[in-house]
Amino acid sequence: MSWIYLTCAGLLEIGWPVGLKMAQMEGQRLIGVILALAFMLGSGFLLWLAQREIPIGTSYAVWTGIGAAGTFLYGILIYGDPASLGRFFGVGLILAGVVTLKLAHG
Repeated sequence: MSWIYLTCAGLLEIGWPVGLKMAQMEGQRLIGVILALAFMLGSGFLLWLAQREIPIGTSYAVWTGIGAAGTFLYGILIYGDPASLGRFFGVGLILAGVVTLKLAHG
């Protein structure tokens, strides 16, 4: 169950940078900040639950990796961020690290 908590925490981790990006837009500042805070709380709570059974270093690396990769893809798909081969390769390395940590955990 801890890995489910951790995966969900990582997915919620995508929401707070998106909320902060929304907060930069005129007319969406308040809702963006509220969304960012809500996602931070939800993500942090699920990370806390996951860390009851998963080591802190592993859980933190997986949490941030999922959040970073998801935010990267969201930025490309929604905000038109650059989508170069090098950037995809870098995110691929992050995801490979996440998978390796999961496999090493057992």
